[in-house]
Amino acid sequence: MDIKVSGRKTTVTDALRAHVDEKIGEACKVFDIEPMTVDVVLRYEKNPSNPNPAIVEATVRARGSVIRVAEHGADMYAAIDLAADKVTRQLRKFKTKVVDKRQQGLSAAEVAPVPRVTDLADLLIPEDEEDGQLVREKYIDLTPMTEEQALVQIDLLGHDFYVFEDAVTGLTNVVYHRKNGGYGIIKPKYEAPTE
Repeated sequence: MDIKVSGRKTTVTDALRAHVDEKIGEACKVFDIEPMTVDVVLRYEKNPSNPNPAIVEATVRARGSVIRVAEHGADMYAAIDLAADKVTRQLRKFKTKVVDKRQQGLSAAEVAPVPRVTDLADLLIPEDEEDGQLVREKYIDLTPMTEEQALVQIDLLGHDFYVFEDAVTGLTNVVYHRKNGGYGIIKPKYEAPTE
């Protein structure tokens, strides 16, 4: 397994790198999914009133799927520990939803293909951006998949919505988390079934 550790405007010491290898590496080794790569970004938030300024973002790529985790902590070691726990939970979810489906005839890439985005972290707009302004433009390759596959991908990425191409109709759809629980789907009006 390949673990890459980098820091954004912070120095990654040998002790921090060793802690990431120990905690997040062990969380990933438990599930023995190959091939697997992990990108870990360590950074500090500059807001002095925030009690948890240390942020760890981990992106795990396994069998054609992306699992993204972000955790905050009082210090970097605490944030790494929290991120490792969350990686374990997400990998467990991945294994039950994706890998177990593969044993029923579907490949992991068919169940939850990876969206082609240059940096998944860029899909999330930081809270300090001004409202009402277009602050970023992203281009993605829409991957044909079923609604079930899109639901798996939204859970693995931890996003509020996921844009995909319906494998049956070829039309663009959006699945999203509803505020009161569950999921919703947005489809083009002309795709609605006729009676």
